[in-house]
Amino acid sequence: MEERDRYIIKQNPSEDEIDLIEITSKLWAQRWYIIKVTAIFAAIGLFIAIFTPNEYTASTTMVPQTGEKKVGGNLSGLAAMAGINLGSMITGEVLSPSVYPKILDNVNFQKELIYAKYSFEKTKEPISYYEYATNKKYSSFNIIRLIKKYTIGLPGMIIGAMKEGSIELSDSLLLKTKSIDRLTIKEYKFIEKVFKNLKFELNEKDGYISLSYTSGEPRLSAEVVLYAQQLLQKYITEFKIEKVRSNLAFVEKSYDEARGNFENKQAELARFRDANKSLTSAMARTQEEKLTSEYNLLLGIYTEIAKQKEQAKIAVTETTPILTVIEPVTIPSEKSGPSRTTILIVFIFLGVIAGIGWIFGLPYIKDIIKKIK
Repeated sequence: MEERDRYIIKQNPSEDEIDLIEITSKLWAQRWYIIKVTAIFAAIGLFIAIFTPNEYTASTTMVPQTGEKKVGGNLSGLAAMAGINLGSMITGEVLSPSVYPKILDNVNFQKELIYAKYSFEKTKEPISYYEYATNKKYSSFNIIRLIKKYTIGLPGMIIGAMKEGSIELSDSLLLKTKSIDRLTIKEYKFIEKVFKNLKFELNEKDGYISLSYTSGEPRLSAEVVLYAQQLLQKYITEFKIEKVRSNLAFVEKSYDEARGNFENKQAELARFRDANKSLTSAMARTQEEKLTSEYNLLLGIYTEIAKQKEQAKIAVTETTPILTVIEPVTIPSEKSGPSRTTILIVFIFLGVIAGIGWIFGLPYIKDIIKKIK
């Protein structure tokens, strides 16, 4: 039994070696077939590499304002003692940069971007991006795009056609939703395509953000990035102004409350002094000191809130840039893609794999067909 086991152990390495030799000899015997398949794939890769249009990427880098300035110092503590809640009372509050991608997902932002007018190589005057992309007179024949559309993109076309046919809104539903921002199927598809090429990056470590856009025209890429930057600035500024206005309303409410408390305390102190002019007793002097200290406290709060009210009014009228541009948008002079060498290498590699796979997979396919028969 031991001799038999020893024999089997000795035979295993030789079997592996024989398998390797068989594989190598089989590949060598079919080398011309592999070369032919690889040549076909290489030709396809070369064709795609040559006819794939160039892409150009424009970008900009900005530093957002994230600092918050708290006002009032220890005023909130003093105000709490007097029964007034000043809250945070923050001026110049801005959105966190981590929220910026949500702005880019805003429907109004997206529609403004695609309906803005840009310069195109095929148009004499600037027109909207959406019109340029959807108007057939501006579209040119692209064989690569056509091949992709009716091969890889065929399932998407079928699903899209089914969706288009299934969307039917009743008159009552249209009346209910007419005040809500909506996108048509064409708008949605085009926005999806545009924002696939619009990249937003946040570098939390160094504290800057970058926007970039890739298209087939260098000037278009630059103009889209520039307009996206301006839109982002606009939406963030609107948020800041809204926050400042809310802060002003809060400060004015606190100011009215502080003024009322101060005037009441002032009248109470005056009445006490009129009623106790001689201040002969220690109790009367103690009461006056208590009223005087409360009066001084409320006077300090009232004076400070009056200052904050004026500062809040000034903040509403200020137009401080939220994003500081450290790398402005420029028209790219060099293409960012495609890498034609990479495309060719990938197709050659796929050709080799396809040729080898077919050689070793064909016998199994034949066996399966025989079993089915």
